[in-house]
Amino acid sequence: MRTDTLDRFLSAVGEVILSSSQLRTGVAHYAQDPEVADGFDRVDRRVAELQRRVLELRTAPLVRVTDTLPRTARQVAEKLGKRVEVEIHGAELELDRSILDRLGEPLLHLVRNAVDHGLEAPEDRLAAGKPETGVIRIEARRQKDSIEIAVSDDGRGLDLQSVARRAVDAGLIHTDLVDDLPPESVAAFIFHPGLSTAQSISEVSGRGVGMDAVKATVESLGGGVELRTEVGRGTTTTLLVPITAAVQRVLLVGISDVRVAIPIAKVERILEVPLDAIEEAAGDSFALVDGEPLPVLTLARLLRIEETESAQTAVPLVLSEVRGERVALRVDRFEGQQEFYVKPVPELLAPVRILAGLTVLEDGSPVFLLDLNHLV
Repeated sequence: MRTDTLDRFLSAVGEVILSSSQLRTGVAHYAQDPEVADGFDRVDRRVAELQRRVLELRTAPLVRVTDTLPRTARQVAEKLGKRVEVEIHGAELELDRSILDRLGEPLLHLVRNAVDHGLEAPEDRLAAGKPETGVIRIEARRQKDSIEIAVSDDGRGLDLQSVARRAVDAGLIHTDLVDDLPPESVAAFIFHPGLSTAQSISEVSGRGVGMDAVKATVESLGGGVELRTEVGRGTTTTLLVPITAAVQRVLLVGISDVRVAIPIAKVERILEVPLDAIEEAAGDSFALVDGEPLPVLTLARLLRIEETESAQTAVPLVLSEVRGERVALRVDRFEGQQEFYVKPVPELLAPVRILAGLTVLEDGSPVFLLDLNHLV
């Protein structure tokens, strides 16, 4: 069955779920009757089963995007005078096809990067007591409603001192503070736009696609990226992505009289701070959170929503990350968590990249899902 046909079918199922919820709300008085309530429950179970079956039809095995990676790795290695073997485990696991289609480029970049910048030349490996042939291992495993994909190599590992110097040069951290950072925090700097760990952009792995693009793509799918490295032992980059893109868990927030949704995967935590705890400097806002000054981004201004006067003495903040920078998003109120069916945005709004999806709540009001990587 074609993917677009499945998308329309799933959209129709989503509308049935919404209509059922609205009907239950509309006849709340009668729904207290045991027979009526039991009827609604039976409908909900049948629709949920139908939705699950449709989601299963939308999935495809990971091998769809991993089967060409060994050949790519060998071609890159041959060009660089290196030797490589690629091991793939868990490629039979299935994900939503729309997610698979977007995972291809990040995985390709990670493999190219591992061969180019991770693996040593054969003579260097022998000198280090390693086999001449380097190994890249791609391993996928199921984690509840997500798939974890780890891409690891047994190469030289990241030069964290070089990463730290480049982070200081890029103004990401003050030189007096960099020595106090744990290794994982230093390694995380490579996800910042424009920060490369290579001395020069190479033909095989530069190509204008960096680790920041890998992270942005995975996070736009509602997932996350983690990197671990050990000098002389290699580097592992782990991608965690949802199995389906159709249903997401979100945090609903209110901005003036508008509600929007933020993927839970992008929410570190929520809190409220006193109004006088937010300081203004050169047109920017900051708040001290856990002893760290964080930029405060007002969602109303960024989304061009008219701000309303408020007598609030406490300011609700959502701690998150935007393009590798920890920030606090200022909202007017929290409206709880919810799991909802995400529909594509209307074609007219498709060019607005911050809008990642659309749903309709039980009361009939539309809510947009935000892609925070396009917030600023």
